[in-house]
Parts: sequence; C-alpha cells; structure tokens
Amino acid sequence: MDTEGAGGERETPARRRGQGELEAQVLSVLGEATEPVTAAWVLERLGSGLSYSTVITILTRLHAKQAVTRTGRGRPVLWQPVANEAGLAALRMRSLLDKQRDRDAVLAGFVSVLSADDEELLRSLLAESEPGGGGAPGSGPGTGPDGPGGPGAAPTDRPEG
Repeated sequence: MDTEGAGGERETPARRRGQGELEAQVLSVLGEATEPVTAAWVLERLGSGLSYSTVITILTRLHAKQAVTRTGRGRPVLWQPVANEAGLAALRMRSLLDKQRDRDAVLAGFVSVLSADDEELLRSLLAESEPGGGGAPGSGPGTGPDGPGGPGAAPTDRPEG
C-alpha cells in the first residue's frame, strides 16, 4: 500500500519479511562467521534496517529450534550455527510433521507433489540411510542435530532392544 509522504510524494512502505525469511538470513550471516559471534555482529552484517531486539528475538527462536548455540550467560552472548539454511528448512518440515495426527497422509501428500527428480533424490537418500545402504552413520532420516535419537531425531515405531 502506498502512502503520501510529507512532501506529497508517494512512499512505498518497506516489505515486511516473514519470520522464516529472517531466520534464513540470520543463519546465512552466521554461516559466514569463522567463530561464534555477537548479535551486534549479525546485525551489522544484515544491514537491513532491523533493530537489535529483532535480531535477538530471531537468534532466540533459532536457539529454541536447536539451529544455533548460545555461549555465555552475561555479555557478550556469542552465537554459532548448528544447522545451515537447508538444515533449518529440514527442522521446520520436521516440526510441521510432528504437529500432524496423520503422518502417513502428510508424507504421502508431500511425495505426491514432488517433481520426478526430487522424488528420485528422496528415494536415493532413503536407500543410502538404510543399514548397508552406504550412507554415513547418523546421516540419514531419524538423525537430528544431536545425532541419532537426539531431540531432533525422528520417532520410530521400532521396539527398543
């Protein structure tokens, strides 16, 4: 929506970014760092007119999602990525799936809207994650940011034993 400025010219308000977009931008900036960094460092590199408190809020949300780690109780608090942008997207997908009652239907619906190439890639990744399938240990589905069975791991129907 355009508004009229003080001088009579039309002003276009800044586009409001979604939470996911801001999280991805913050993760991207954190990914450039060679060591843990402060929120002020992140804000400086974003250079997008965000407030310091907005950056802190985004970092806190990413921490709750286990996408970043936080070091230090006092100041300065240092932040470091656990997951890259792709990892954050995977965490979001997992979170959405966890909120659904009919996981089978959700997963079937997801697969049904994949392109043929994406479906082939998914099948290949699943095959690699099978025992003896050649995938790296702890690299396939069912592994989370804290390794197999960690807080980010997919639940299984397999009996413990």
